[in-house]
Amino acid sequence: MLKTRHLITFSVAASLISMTSATAFAQNAAIVNGKAIPKAQLDKLVQKSGQADNPQVRDQAREMLVTRELILQEADKRGVIQKESVREQLEQSRVGILVAAVFEDYVEKEGVTEAELKAAYESVKAQYTGKEYHVEHILVEKESDAKAIIAQIKAGGNFEEIAKAKSKDPGSAPNGGDLGWVTDKALVPEFSKAMVQLKNGQVTDKPVKSQFGWHIIKMIDTRDMKAPSFDELKAQLKQMIASDQNWQKAKFSEMMQKLRAKAKVQ
Repeated sequence: MLKTRHLITFSVAASLISMTSATAFAQNAAIVNGKAIPKAQLDKLVQKSGQADNPQVRDQAREMLVTRELILQEADKRGVIQKESVREQLEQSRVGILVAAVFEDYVEKEGVTEAELKAAYESVKAQYTGKEYHVEHILVEKESDAKAIIAQIKAGGNFEEIAKAKSKDPGSAPNGGDLGWVTDKALVPEFSKAMVQLKNGQVTDKPVKSQFGWHIIKMIDTRDMKAPSFDELKAQLKQMIASDQNWQKAKFSEMMQKLRAKAKVQ
């Protein structure tokens, strides 16, 4: 009877240990030499990678965390962190990270002025000149096929339905050949030259040759190009200005001058 009781106790203990172990692994990404790597670290690393969350990405991220932990443990074991040269390098890295973080925060909160944003907007706005064209096209490989399609359209064929059936352009064919609103500079020269000569509703009477094949072009509408509003571009303008290296140097110098003006340096 005593032996049976001992077996039951051992079985319960083994079950509890197993359950505890399973819980630990569920909460951690890995356990390296007894040191747990929390699952939250793995989740954060996967998220920061910008890749889709899948088993392969998670395995790669987990290996990175394990490798890092092994190196940290070995560094501690060998005592290299206590070496003066290593400590100096670590401090330099720390200061470098803090300098970058302080400057980034300065730029975010007060670096790019409203005047700079307005000036950049006026510069960008000036580029929105000319016209935009709403066009459709049908792309085929052979000139003879293009001529046959033009004849079919002149005979009353529906341009959009023909485009869906025969166009080789995978981007526009499902939409009846619709390219949306475009500028003449955004298209290959041969296409643009023929396009700008068309009136609304008109179709090219001859196939247009380009590096992609033979085009039949239909003009839907034209309009004067209009720049987005200041508010619509503000975030992009701020990013554009802040990424300029000359601007960064000037702003860093400005930030340091402000810090020194407020500081007591003896």
